Amino acid sequence: MQSSFAGKRKDAPSSMLNEMERIASRMRTIIVSMPPEDLLGYIYYQSVRLAGVKNEGSAEDEDSDGSIGEIDDFQFLLEYVHAVLASDDAPDAVNFDEEKVSELFELSRKLRQEAMFYAMASSANTTHHEFGPDTADLEFHAKSSWVVLRGNRYQVLESEFYRFVLAPHDDILREVYGVGAAEIAAGIQDITNANRTGQADAVAKIGEQFEAAKKYALEKGKALEEVMGDWAAENSDEIEAARSAVEDLLHGGIANVSRHTDLPNKLLEDLAYERGEDKEFFADGEFSGTPYRTLPARKKPLVKLGTDYFAVDLCLFRDAGYRALLFNMLERRPDYKEPFKERQKIMSEGAFPEILSSQLPGATVFREVYYKDPVTRQWVENDTLILLDDVLYLVEAKAGAAATIASPALDFKRHAQSIKDLVLKAYKQCERFFNYLNSADQVPLYNRVNDDYQEIGRIRRSDYRVMIPIGLTVESFCPFSTYCKDLPAINPLLQKHGFISMSIDDLFVIKRILPTAGAFAHYMEVRQAVAAMKHAHLFDELDHLGAYISRNRFDMDIAQQLAESSNAKLVIWDRMGDVIDRYFEGENWEANPIPKQEFPEELLKLLKALDETRSPGWLFVDSLVRNYGEHGRRDIAKWLSEAVKTLDEKTERYFALDNDGELLFIWMQSSKIATNWQKINDQATASALYAKLPAAGLFIEVGNRGSYVKAEYFGINPPDKKTADNEHIYAEAERIAQRMKEANAPHSPDKPNLPARRKIGRNDPCPCGSGNKYKKCHGR
Repeated sequence: MQSSFAGKRKDAPSSMLNEMERIASRMRTIIVSMPPEDLLGYIYYQSVRLAGVKNEGSAEDEDSDGSIGEIDDFQFLLEYVHAVLASDDAPDAVNFDEEKVSELFELSRKLRQEAMFYAMASSANTTHHEFGPDTADLEFHAKSSWVVLRGNRYQVLESEFYRFVLAPHDDILREVYGVGAAEIAAGIQDITNANRTGQADAVAKIGEQFEAAKKYALEKGKALEEVMGDWAAENSDEIEAARSAVEDLLHGGIANVSRHTDLPNKLLEDLAYERGEDKEFFADGEFSGTPYRTLPARKKPLVKLGTDYFAVDLCLFRDAGYRALLFNMLERRPDYKEPFKERQKIMSEGAFPEILSSQLPGATVFREVYYKDPVTRQWVENDTLILLDDVLYLVEAKAGAAATIASPALDFKRHAQSIKDLVLKAYKQCERFFNYLNSADQVPLYNRVNDDYQEIGRIRRSDYRVMIPIGLTVESFCPFSTYCKDLPAINPLLQKHGFISMSIDDLFVIKRILPTAGAFAHYMEVRQAVAAMKHAHLFDELDHLGAYISRNRFDMDIAQQLAESSNAKLVIWDRMGDVIDRYFEGENWEANPIPKQEFPEELLKLLKALDETRSPGWLFVDSLVRNYGEHGRRDIAKWLSEAVKTLDEKTERYFALDNDGELLFIWMQSSKIATNWQKINDQATASALYAKLPAAGLFIEVGNRGSYVKAEYFGINPPDKKTADNEHIYAEAERIAQRMKEANAPHSPDKPNLPARRKIGRNDPCPCGSGNKYKKCHGR
C-alpha cells in the first residue's frame, strides 16, 4: 500500500509538507485571535455534543456546520491550541468568532489527515535501515503514532499509577514541592476528574441552583424574576457555586487546574508554559508548526493564562506529566540524579510482583538473579524471576521514559534507539537467561553480596510447562510493544517461548480484570502464543486483554486466519479493547460489572477449589479447564453437577473429556470415604490407554452440600506394553471400548464420556449435534 502510493506521487512528501505548514500557519492565526477560555469552552461543548450523538446511536456524525467530528479530532485540535498559547504572546485585542472556529475544526481535520498521508509516503521511500526489511513499516508506525496517539491510559487510574511510580521519590518531592507522592497523585486525579465529569457536574450544579430558586419563589408566592435578587442575597455561596459552574461549562473552566486541584503553584509552574515562552515549534525551518515538530505539550503539559494554570487537554497531561515532573524535580535537585536512577530501578524491577501480588499467590520471587553466562563465562544479571507452580515469569524492567520526545520525522534514529533500548535489550537479556536454563539439566542461581556471589537456589527448565519472558516499561509503549515481534531480531526463545512487551500502566488494568492466579496465568499463555505469531497485529495490551475476554483462545482463531488465508501477509484485529474501555466509563465506573469470561457456577466452584488447594500442577489443570469454549464449559459443569448429586449414594464417580487432542480425566468422590489412589490411577490409566491421547488427571473431593473441599492435579502415565503387573489396566481399557461401542445415548456420569478412538478433525461436524464445526464448538 505504501509503495504504490509513493509510486503515484514521488513528490508526495515535499508537497504534503508544504500543505501541512500552510494549514498550521492558518490555524495559528485563528487560535491566537480568540479569547482562549471562550475557545476552550466552545471546543469542550462540541465534544460533549459528539458524545451525546454517539451515545444515542445516531448515524449522523456531522452537522451542517461541520463543527462535530471524532473525539481524536478534538484532542488533536487541543494540542494545537496549547501549542499556540505556549508560542504566542497574548494580543491586545481578541474576539470570539464561531465561523472561524468552524474553519478551525475543518483545518485541524485536514492537517491530521495530511500528516497521516505524509507518514505513508515518506516511510515508503525511507533511507533508514536500522531494522532491516521491516524498517519502513516500523517508521510508518512511529510517524503515525506520533501524530494520532495520545492519552492511552484510563483516566480513572491516574492516581493509582502516579502514587506507585512516584513513591520512591516521596522525600525529594516533599523537599522540592512541599507535597509527596500521595498528594501529587490525588491532585492529578482531581485534574482528571474535572476534565472527565466537570461538564456534567456543572450542568447538575446549575440545575440544582435553578430548582432551589424556583422553590424559593414558590414559597414567597411571587414570580421567579421578582425574587431572584433576594434569593441571591441570601444564598451568596450558592450563587458563587453556580457562577463557577457556568465558568466550567462555557469558558473552559474544567481545564483550570488551579481551581480544581490543591497542587502547589511551584509544581504547576514547573509543568506549564508562560504565554509565548516556546520559541521552537513555529520557528522557521522544515516542518514549522506541523505535527512532526515536537509539540510543546510533550515537554510541558500545562499553560498559564493570567494567574491560573490550565490543562488544555487532559491527554496532554497524561502523556507528558510523568516525564515532565521527574525532569523538573531533577532540575531543581541535580544532586539527586544517581540516587534517582537507583530508586527507579528498584521500583520498576519490583513492579510486576508487587502490583500483581494477588495474581501470584505463594510465588517464589528472585530479584537481581546472577549467573555465569555459559558462552562468555562472565557474570551477568537478570532483574526479576518469578516461579509459581509450573509457570515461570522472567521480567526485564526498563525504568526510563517509554519514548523520546524527538519527532521521528526529524530524528528517526533516536526513535530506533528507544525501541532498541526498551525492547531489544530486554529481549536479549531474556534470551541469555533462557539459553542458560537450556545449557544443563539443572542450573544454579546467585545473589551478589559485597562483590561475592552466593548461591540462592537451583532451577530445572523441565519443571516449567510455561516460561514467559517479559520486557516491562513504566509507561505504555504501544504500538511498538505489540509490533516488536515482527522485528527480524525477535523470535520465540528456544524456538518456543514468545517474548511479551508490556507496561506498568497495563498491569494496573490487568490486575482488575483478571483477579486470580489461574485467570492471569491462562491469559499470559494465550497472550504469549499470539506474541509468537509474526504478522498478527493487535494494537496494544488492552486489545489483547479484550480479545481474551471476548474470545478466550483467540490465538487459535488468529492462527486459523493466517493458515486459511494463504495470500494474507497480515492479520489485524481492531477495537478488541472496547469491552475493557466500557468498564472504565461513567462516573460510578467501579460499580460496573468487571468484564469476564462466562463460566457456569459449577466450574467456578472447581476453579476456586483449585486456587485454594494449590497442589503441584494446579495451574496446568486450571488451564485445561479454561481452554474449553462455551459449549464445553456447559457440558463439564453439567456432568460435575450430576455427579455431585449422586455422591451420597455412589460415593465416587469419574468421567473423561477430549479437548482438542488432550484427555482430561476427572475423578470425584465424597470426603466421607478414604482415597484409594491405586484405584484412581488404574481407572485413569485405562481411560488414557483407550483414548490414545496425552492425559491429565483431576481429583475432586466433595464435602457437605456439594462443596468442593479439594481439587488437585495428578499425572497419568500409560504403560508402553502389557505386563503381568498391568494386564488388569489393559483389560479395563477393553471394557471401556466395549461400553462405548454399545452406548448410543448421551453420556452421563454412569456412562463415562470418553473420547472415540478416532480423533475428531477440527473441521468435522461436532458430535454434540450443534451443527457447528468441531473447532468452533467443543474443540475450542
